[in-house]
Amino acid sequence: MNHANCDFSPMKQTLKEDIRQVITTLQNSLETIDQENDCLLGDFEKIKNRFAYIEMKAATFYLNCYLSPFTDKYPELSICLQNMSDRRHGGLIVIQRKDSLESLIHPGIAIGAELSHSLLESIFFPGNPLHDGAVMVSFNQIVSAANVLPLSNKFTGDKKLGTRHRAALGLTERSDALVLVVSEETGRVSFALNGELYPIATHGGSIDSLLKNLQ
Repeated sequence: MNHANCDFSPMKQTLKEDIRQVITTLQNSLETIDQENDCLLGDFEKIKNRFAYIEMKAATFYLNCYLSPFTDKYPELSICLQNMSDRRHGGLIVIQRKDSLESLIHPGIAIGAELSHSLLESIFFPGNPLHDGAVMVSFNQIVSAANVLPLSNKFTGDKKLGTRHRAALGLTERSDALVLVVSEETGRVSFALNGELYPIATHGGSIDSLLKNLQ
């Protein structure tokens, strides 16, 4: 795969600018904190929202960095995530990287087709017999569907963490795989890597606009 044209510097620059804006707001708040007539609660709310925005924007940036050496299909993946998020169709997509996953995954149904967002969306469409399991992606191919992943024990008592998220964490605790998760209840999208979950910007076309900045 040729990734010579993958230039992530525009995203880096926008992240730097966003962080600088937050720092400037904090500095302004620090200068006015002794003034009794100035209420800083509004500033704090803006800073909190800005941090959440930066976190999701950074996660999208790093996701593309992590995916680009292992698949050329991250634009297709992002479209799939956006559409599934909008429709609240749950999904679990494993991106194999360097580690072999054969000993960690209970195999499902072989697919062996080129990755496309429409095929992925059809697999996870509610009612499809394959929609409950995980899809395995290797390079630009959908290898299989309805795979069963090991569950993480780290968050067993966390009622907010569903089976898909525990499966994503479980596999990434045991391998270098990257796992994409779409919540059926909320439509929120996350990716798991090294046993940690990170939110991804999706709603309002955020992924599409961010990808345009990367091209």
